[in-house]
Amino acid sequence: MLIGILSDTHDNMPQIQKAVDLFNARKVEHVIHAGDFGAPFTFRILKHLQCEFTGIYGNNDGEKLLLQKLSKGRVFKQPHIFELGGKKIVVIHEHHLAGSLAASGHYDMVVYGHTHEPEIRTEGRTLVVNPGEAGGWLYGRSTVALADLSSMTAEIIDLNA
Repeated sequence: MLIGILSDTHDNMPQIQKAVDLFNARKVEHVIHAGDFGAPFTFRILKHLQCEFTGIYGNNDGEKLLLQKLSKGRVFKQPHIFELGGKKIVVIHEHHLAGSLAASGHYDMVVYGHTHEPEIRTEGRTLVVNPGEAGGWLYGRSTVALADLSSMTAEIIDLNA
């Protein structure tokens, strides 16, 4: 099962469109957003995803009620734990607990954002993924991740490459 992962879009609509186009072209079956959408109007583009969607609130997501409404109830408080493709996934925004959650051995995948720096690593049997910043505002590099839940592998994709 191929999934798309993004975070820290921060209202960068052209980059969000590139992410949606990539995910649709790669026929991902689910997209996870690890927080910091920016404003709720980001769903004007995110609603065009051709797959299921799960997101969490980040520290910069102030309009939670409208995000909840426009996402059709698919944005959650963190940590958000759910199963996908037979794998137990936990999604958080801030990075502080990522290592502890991975080391616990309770999850197949830990997804986080906030640092704006992409990271893929394995801790024990747990795949840890930070897709970096899709918005590209902080470091000038807009990235997302693709993860294969069958092989438990992931890759970082530069949206401007």
